[in-house]
Amino acid sequence: MTASSASSASAARCPADERDDSGLLAALLDGMDAALVAFAADGTVTHWNHEAERILGWTTTEAVGRTGLAGWAVRKEDADEIDAALTAAMRSPGRQVQEFALLTKDGHRVLVRTQASAVRGPGGRVAGVYCAFSEVHTQMDLERSIALSEALFEDASWGVMLIDADLRPAVVNAHAARALGVGRTALLGRPLGELLAQGVEEVECALQHVLAEGAPPAVAELWVTLRAEEAELPRRCWRSGFVRLASPLAEEPVPLGVAWLFQDVTDAKRAEQDGSLLRFRARQLHRAGRAAAECPDPAEAAAVHLDFALAGFADHGLVDLAMPPAPKPYGTVAGDDVYEDAYGGGEAYGEAYGDASYGPGGYGEAYGSGDERGEGVGEGAGYGDAAGDGEEAAGGGAAQGAGPGGVDGPASGGAEGARASGDSDTPDGAGPEDAADTGTPAPSASGPSAPPAPSALSGAEAAPRPRRSVPRLVRALASPAGAPGPSKMMPATGIPAPYVPGHPAIQAYERRGSVRSSAGPASPEGWAAARNWPDGTVHGLCVVLRSRGRTLGVATFLRAPARRPFDRADADYAEEVAARIATALDLAGAASL
Repeated sequence: MTASSASSASAARCPADERDDSGLLAALLDGMDAALVAFAADGTVTHWNHEAERILGWTTTEAVGRTGLAGWAVRKEDADEIDAALTAAMRSPGRQVQEFALLTKDGHRVLVRTQASAVRGPGGRVAGVYCAFSEVHTQMDLERSIALSEALFEDASWGVMLIDADLRPAVVNAHAARALGVGRTALLGRPLGELLAQGVEEVECALQHVLAEGAPPAVAELWVTLRAEEAELPRRCWRSGFVRLASPLAEEPVPLGVAWLFQDVTDAKRAEQDGSLLRFRARQLHRAGRAAAECPDPAEAAAVHLDFALAGFADHGLVDLAMPPAPKPYGTVAGDDVYEDAYGGGEAYGEAYGDASYGPGGYGEAYGSGDERGEGVGEGAGYGDAAGDGEEAAGGGAAQGAGPGGVDGPASGGAEGARASGDSDTPDGAGPEDAADTGTPAPSASGPSAPPAPSALSGAEAAPRPRRSVPRLVRALASPAGAPGPSKMMPATGIPAPYVPGHPAIQAYERRGSVRSSAGPASPEGWAAARNWPDGTVHGLCVVLRSRGRTLGVATFLRAPARRPFDRADADYAEEVAARIATALDLAGAASL
């Protein structure tokens, strides 16, 4: 009784289990992304899921129970080929992949890619065959997507980074790893702030926007600086594109992250910026020339040149003119009227340009009457009178006399000409050890050679170097330091600017070139005040004013912390502006005679 009851219960459970299994199988088949049709051993259709119904149009009720596909899902001309392929799949192990042309319910042909495999029952006996298929173009799109993904992360010439929803790199290709200077595996999972020193805020903002709103309509150019422990690296410009990634399996788009594609275009952007800057500066020079030509006063024209030069170039501008040295008091002997310069010694100011000091017959008499003769540059005598009405002295070479507001200088050429053609990167305030770098103007080729340095002498031959006078620079033009406005001519007080020896303006005047000065990253307090520059100045560029072979003074351009330090291109532009200012000031001096 007990055994029969157990047998009855087991028999009752079997149909229920089979019904549950069939329902589960039907749910799995209908949830597949691929179409599926199954055949029994005699060729009868046993299964037909919803995807097959979507592709071909035949419902499950219409398809299940039919024998083969000929005449309704396949044209008769193609039926033999398909039957042979299905029969071969029943006899062969594994899956067989082929492409067939099936027939839709409305009579259209559709090309599908099929995977057929035998279905085996208990004991390994073949019970039928199933055939999973999808449209060829859909399968090809999937394969292309996979191939594209693999190529981007392996061989792409662009940097590709897959950023997850937490804004951390999930996948990085080789190009991006090289651009960031870190290994591919070392990047994964690290915050972007550990990789970028500057520009990380812009990058994270762009990523968050893409996650929330989608891809931007155009590429973006982001300037970033890589983080380095030793020294700060130069900024790089990355032309970036962003694509939001969403799961194709979810009913609603769920963001998986952002694909960040970028390319380093720093060189092209810098070349573009340099070209734009050159065009702007050339336009400014042209406009300044046109405006200055309408000024009746040459001094006003010089101020116009200074104002046009400051636009987009500097925050302040100063022009200092050189004045003749003060006359020596009565009874002064040679060597009394000298001052220690910034270089720890050197030749006397007059002897730096020839073999005569600025004493009797020297610089002082160059401004005397017409019959007084002053020694010129080089071995021979020059013109004694500043206005050119003095008698020319006999000698091997002649030099031009100093005009109003000017100072005699050696003829261009030789070492001095080479030094005047370029600016100096040495910081201002150099000590005696920097004498070779900051240097005194060398004598002309025809002049006497400079005396040996004290370090080169020994014993009784060692002697202190003669010293030279600090030039007197009087403020002539200045831009307003407190508020914007045009540059103004300063009153002709004749009081020299309180420049200490070694000041960049003094160096530029003595070298007849350009001198750049910068406070550096620290920007020490009082740096600008110590140089008699407006508060907030951290970068300075001093350029000599030359006209008709004479040094008229120094033009100074100053920048605030918001601007970068001056570079060689800035010095070239400043020298061009200084040449125009010097011409106008020289004309103003000649007009006042």
